[in-house]
Parts: sequence; C-alpha cells; structure tokens
Amino acid sequence: MKYYIIAGEASGDLHGSNLIKALKKEDTSADIRCWGGDLMEQAGGKLAKHYKDMAFMGFLEVLKNIPTIFKNIAFCKEDIQKFKPDVIIFIDFSGFNLRIAKWAKEQGFKTNYYISPQIWASREGRIKKIKRDIDAMYVILPFEKEFYEKKHGFPVQFVGHPLIDAIENTAVEENQSFRKENGLDPEKPIIALLPGSRKQEVQKMLDVMLSVKGDFPDYQFVIAGAPSLPDEFYEPFLKGNKVGYVSNKTYTLLKHSHAALVTSGTATLETALFGIPQVVCYKGNWISYQIAKRIITLDYISLVNLIMDRVVVKELIQNDLTTKNLTTELSKIVTGPERERILSDYNLLREKLGGSGASQLAAKLIVENV
Repeated sequence: MKYYIIAGEASGDLHGSNLIKALKKEDTSADIRCWGGDLMEQAGGKLAKHYKDMAFMGFLEVLKNIPTIFKNIAFCKEDIQKFKPDVIIFIDFSGFNLRIAKWAKEQGFKTNYYISPQIWASREGRIKKIKRDIDAMYVILPFEKEFYEKKHGFPVQFVGHPLIDAIENTAVEENQSFRKENGLDPEKPIIALLPGSRKQEVQKMLDVMLSVKGDFPDYQFVIAGAPSLPDEFYEPFLKGNKVGYVSNKTYTLLKHSHAALVTSGTATLETALFGIPQVVCYKGNWISYQIAKRIITLDYISLVNLIMDRVVVKELIQNDLTTKNLTTELSKIVTGPERERILSDYNLLREKLGGSGASQLAAKLIVENV
C-alpha cells in the first residue's frame, strides 16, 4: 500500500522514522512518501519536504511566514494528488496538518492521526475538525484516551509513548570515548543544556542557561546542538564561555549527564526517561507569550508534570527564568533529597507510559484499518 506521512519538526521526524520502520515490517510492499527529516528519509521514506523549511515558532513568527506556509499547503495538496496514497498519516504539527486533513477528507482520502494535536492544552474547539476530518486517531499519552472518549465521544487508540522505543533502540557511545571525541573533561560531571531545536527559542534560552555556569565550577556544561541547526549558529554562545558542545547527539549526552536544563517540549520527557534530574525552562517572545497565556489552559508546561498531574520537575517560565532562580533550582537537583525524589518519581512516570512497542502497535492498527 501507499502511505503519505506528514511531520513538521524534529520530534515528529524521530517518531515518523520509527513508524516507517514499523510500517515496513507490517507491510513489506509499503511505498512511503513523507514530509519530515533525515531520520524519516533514512528509514525508507521518500522525502517531499524537509521540516527545516516549515518549523516556525510562536504567533509572530507564524504571521511573518504566512506566504511560505500557504505555498507549502498548496504544494502538499498537489503532491498528495500525484502520489494518490491509500492513507495519509498526520504526526502532531496541528496548524498545518488539520488544514490538510480537511482537504484530504473532502477528496476522499483515508486520514489517520498518530500523536494527537494538543487540543487538551489549548483551542479545544478543534475537536470538531478532528471528528469531521480524521478517520482514526492513535494517542501516546495515557490521559488523552479519557479526554477524547469520555469528554468528547471520539474513539481513539492508546498505543503507548514512542519515546520509550526510540530510547531503547538508540545506540549510545561509551562514556569515556564520548567525552574524548567531543573534547570534554574526562572526570567532571556533565550538566546538559537542551535549549530547543528552533533558532528563536535557542536565542531566547541559551544565554540564561549559560549564565549559571560560574556558580557550578565542579561541573562541566555541555550544549546539545539540534540537528535542525548548523554548528556555526552556536559559535557566538561558545566563544569565551568554556562550555562543551555536541551536535546531534542529545541521547548520548543525556545518557552520560548528571543533571540538565531543558527547554519545555518533548525534550523534558526524553530527559526524564534517561533518568536525569532537570529544571524546565521557557521564555518566549513577549507578545507570543501574552497570547499563549490567554489560550493555554494547562497547569504545567512540561510533559513530565502533565502526565503525572503534579509537580515532579521545577518549571521556570518567562519572568521566573532568571539567573538567580535557575541557580537555586539547579543546586537542588545536583545532590540531595530533591534529586532523589525526582528520580523516584521518574520510575512512576515510566509505569504510567506503559511499555515499549508503540510504533509497531500504531503501524499494525494503521495497516489493519486501511
């Protein structure tokens, strides 16, 4: 069968790549065309558009890039018509994907959604579009099944979280060879800095993350470079800072880290699944933040706290993200009872997420439902 998959950012590329591998096991004749990234292409998808051309963060950034977004939508529709897939699979990226889903449904294409839009966080009214335009939904967070089925009467399948598979299937370098290869101190514990994957958020986050370095002389700080950004983008942050840098090796970095400062998003859950105590950070464009504050209904911004429905990791948001606050919170998690509590809570988090096999289960259900 022919599958058309649309993912729009780095996390979607990761989960899309594992879904492609699983689809090829379930359907040995699978012909897959996709919007995504290098990982999806390496897994066997034929890349129609790279997510680097589509990832715009924040309301103002989206407004500035409206002409590009509309060109992408037009190209996507044309490309789907040419490919004529048996099913279109949407991965998160709701602003774009729900527009395509409406059109695709009208054209008679089968529509599946893997990794739900976060309508439980904001703009819950989008459920009407989902009910109208999506034939099957596969969710990855345990509370999403109850949200969709009990609150909105829309049946979904909970398949488990694909990050568990992604982490289990990723080979990481041995500690000392990783440190030597990347010019890191062979002895000092590592504090990982995960400032995000988009230029705008990295520029907002990294300076304040680096500002606490002087208060932790017994640790080395290492920046996780995102695959979506070139190495030269990080050079201004590295000059004179005596800070480590690794590109496209976030999982290996986390595996060998002692603690982490993490921009809110998928990375907060990845960090937790590696068992690394963290402080969650977020600071956005002022206008974008003011808009978001008025439409987002959540008590927390990190997936860790959302899934557990309580504070497991500290969140420093907007004006609370200061050097003083970040130093205080990081001090609590490098040693002591707060660190041990977080590690204990991480074990409960893993239990809530279920076991491995999310990608394969999703692929099996997709193939069966086409």
